[in-house]
Amino acid sequence: MAKLVSKVYGDALFEEAMEKDVLSQWYEEICALRTVFLDNPDLAQFLNHPQIIKEEKKKVVETIFFGKLSEGLLGFLVTIIEKGRQNDMIPICDYFTDRVKAYKKIGVVKVTSALPLSEDQKKRVENRLLETTGFVSLETEYAVDESLLGGLVIRIGDRVVDSSIKTRLEEIDGVKGVFEASGQLQIIFGTGTVNKVYDEFIRLAGIKEAGTQEV
Repeated sequence: MAKLVSKVYGDALFEEAMEKDVLSQWYEEICALRTVFLDNPDLAQFLNHPQIIKEEKKKVVETIFFGKLSEGLLGFLVTIIEKGRQNDMIPICDYFTDRVKAYKKIGVVKVTSALPLSEDQKKRVENRLLETTGFVSLETEYAVDESLLGGLVIRIGDRVVDSSIKTRLEEIDGVKGVFEASGQLQIIFGTGTVNKVYDEFIRLAGIKEAGTQEV
């Protein structure tokens, strides 16, 4: 039900913004409005209080946001309260911003690496993603996960591109698990796969030949 509500109101808001040619402006305002609701739980609690009449809620909202939101967007917020949908405000904001990003071809990306990436590396990753996707710009979040050992895990929306050494080792036939403990890489595998795992690790890690005991 919540998804249906956010879609109905989010679509209505998007269409109105398109009609009035204020999509970018309303996108920025909706992002700010979402932050206000998240940072001020007392406001959400007030708007959802069953014993406070809608007229009082609308007056408070108009007082807080007058001059801070465009007239059309403030009117939309008042309508949300009139319809008793203020509890769905965050999902409505999320649906609207997601639709704007899809329309403007803005990709939302999370890049996880074993070590922090330099600014030059980040730029190269972003340029490569722009070359291989249909996006014209990116909103990129970077994170570090030392257990990856090397390579990258890139999440684009609901899609995941995993080129980490850990995952690629786990995909080798016979490997039961890969983890790091006390600074040592430990691989659990079945019989007869030692040389295969060793060769693949050397290739993935890009290191020179070493003894299996060292690896």
